[in-house]
This record gives sequence, structure tokens and C-alpha cells, in this order.
Amino acid sequence: MSAVKFQQLGTETIQQLMYASTATVTMQLMKRGLRTMAINLKPVNPTATRMVGPAYTLRYIPAREDIDLPPKPSDPENAQKHAVENAPPGSVLVVSTGPELRSGTFGDILVARMLVRGVAGIVSDGAMRDVPVVSKMKLPVFSACNAAPPSMTTLHPVDVQVAIGCGGVPVYPNDIVVSDADGVVVIPRHMAAELARDAFEQERLEKFVALRVKQGHTIPGLYPPNDDNKALYQKWIEAGEPED
Repeated sequence: MSAVKFQQLGTETIQQLMYASTATVTMQLMKRGLRTMAINLKPVNPTATRMVGPAYTLRYIPAREDIDLPPKPSDPENAQKHAVENAPPGSVLVVSTGPELRSGTFGDILVARMLVRGVAGIVSDGAMRDVPVVSKMKLPVFSACNAAPPSMTTLHPVDVQVAIGCGGVPVYPNDIVVSDADGVVVIPRHMAAELARDAFEQERLEKFVALRVKQGHTIPGLYPPNDDNKALYQKWIEAGEPED
């Protein structure tokens, strides 16, 4: 299978998804019949969790001792090096390692390189190494666990921009990845613009509902809103969405 060409995401769609939580996105996915698109991974830096971007995929297979040796300057480019240097600015590098957790997908230097290049974030269902350093970086990085050994100890990078499974979730190149402190969610590319619009509207409505609840209003007729509360919601939007 040949690598899929990368596609950027429109500014409005990015802004709408950045406004919405992953909880809201999962609800919108469920309305469209998709219940299993959340990847159960943890952020390496709990203060850097928010990202939105198209998936740029990297796939590993198990390493073999006669092939995966300590790196030398004369080594040809492999899929990992290609991903680090070519994942486009604004993309989310999504990595499949299978069940292998004994070595790190990336270390601090490669993560720093992607941060400088403008990659939006990294999602790996494997381990991450150099966590004491990576955990202080501002780049959102999600992984399954920590591991000290380098990737070539147990992993061999084979290709980029192909369909992969990450944490049990299918990820196709250019699918949209959204994350926050709750985790990572994948949106099929063809649904992204419509879902982003509806997620933005749901998030804004829930902001209004939360304000009404804090003011002492009861849930029945408010969430979901009846006609009276829909009218009040429209007036609230027209008033500039006041916080009280």
C-alpha cells in the first residue's frame, strides 16, 4: 500500500474542535453510530493535553536482532526518521506499536525536533522514554507507559501514512485527532467539518445550561432544553454569551 498524501485541516474546523471537549466529541461520534473511537492513553505532561490535527501515521513491527542495531551516522533513512522530519506542521503523529511496551517510541531529542517543526502532538500506543524531560515540554504527548530502552530494542519502524490500529482504534491517514485531559479521540476525516460544527454548538449550549444550573434552575426542561429554554439560549447568544 502506498503512503497517503497529507491533507491540512481548515482553520474554522480546528477552532470549533478546540472549543469542544473530547467528551462532547465522543457524544457527537455516538450520534453518528461510532462508539469506540477513544484511545485510552495518558498525557506525558498533564499540563499539555490540548491538540487538534490531522493524523500522520507511523507503524512499527517487532524488532529483529540482525536488523535493528544501535544507530550509526551512515544508516539510511527509516520510517521513524522520515516521520520525525516530514510529519507536517499542524499534524498529529499517531504511532502503532502493537502490544510492545518494553522500549520507548521516541525520546526527548526526537520529541524536541517535532516540537520545533510545529507538529501539533504525538499519540503512541507504546511507551515513551526520557519522560523526566518530555514531561516538561509543551508538546502534547500521549502514550501507554514509560520505558527506558530505545525503540530499536524491541521495535522496527516500517512505514508512514498507512492505516494503523492505535490502542485498538482504527486510524487512517488524515483522520482528525482531538485530545484533552480526558484522552484522545479520532474523528473520521469525512465527518470532521460537520461534527466540528455540531460539537461547537453542543459545547456552547452546555455552557448556557451550566450557567442556568448554577443559578438554581432544575434539569427537567433545561437539559435537553424545551422551547422556553431554547428561546432563552438564543437571547443569551445574542447578548454575547455573558458569564452570569
